[in-house]
Formats: sequence, structure tokens, C-alpha cells
Amino acid sequence: MEIIMLIGIPASGKSSFYQERFAASHLRINRDMLKTQARTSSLFEWCLARKQSCVIDNTNTTRAVRSRWITSAREKDIPVIGFFFESKLEVALERNREREGAARIRDAGVSYLHSQLQLPSLGEGFFSLFFVRLADSRFEVEPWNHFC
Repeated sequence: MEIIMLIGIPASGKSSFYQERFAASHLRINRDMLKTQARTSSLFEWCLARKQSCVIDNTNTTRAVRSRWITSAREKDIPVIGFFFESKLEVALERNREREGAARIRDAGVSYLHSQLQLPSLGEGFFSLFFVRLADSRFEVEPWNHFC
């Protein structure tokens, strides 16, 4: 069992990455789908109790937010693997503008989350970390230590 944590601003490719790499094997935990933090936390606790691998598909932009997930997983000796998505503001704004309906958020929201984004580190309790870049409609994944 493992916990996958996706980290990045809106429209950086997190949900598409989940669909491509983890949809067949990991349950998706996403606040946009579940609507409340209480439901999100409840589903995460369910996964921990049943040893169900899952992906936390939220922005997870700050150490404080990531800490809640990591602490709970580490208490049960479950590894957390982080994937940090390249988060260039102008690229994300352009991708976000291509979204329709509820999937599109205000530019101010994307900009705010970009301003709050804190780089992750192994010191937070991650088992391993990776850097993800979307290039030519495909994901490139590299070890995190390459970027630190």
C-alpha cells in the first residue's frame, strides 16, 4: 500500500496524471469531487484502515496542508510518495481558460494558489519525491533530487 500525493497549482496536469498513471490501481481522493474537507478526510481514513492505495489529487500547496496527510499515513507506517508538478503560472492560466463549466476556476484563484506554493522536501516525511513536467502532451517524471 502507498499514498500518492500530487502537488501543484490548478491546471498543472495533476488529474490527467492520475488518470494516466494511477486510475487502475489507486482510489482518487479529490476535494472537488467530494465537496467538503470532512468527506475528503473520511475517505482518506477509510483507505488507511483498509490498506487501500490512494492518490490525494488536490493542490497540496503548503507544508501545513501536506503535513495532515503525511502524519496520518506515517502513524500507520504507510509510505507517502510525492509528485510535484511544474507550476508555471502563465501556462496554468492558459490551460485553465480552456476548461469549461465548474472545471474552470477564476484566474485569481490560480494566481493565489501559485503565490502560496511551497516546494516539498523529503524532510516533510515523504518516502520519495518526483518532479513532473508536461511536455508535448506527455508527462516527464524525474527524481526530485535533480531539482534541489
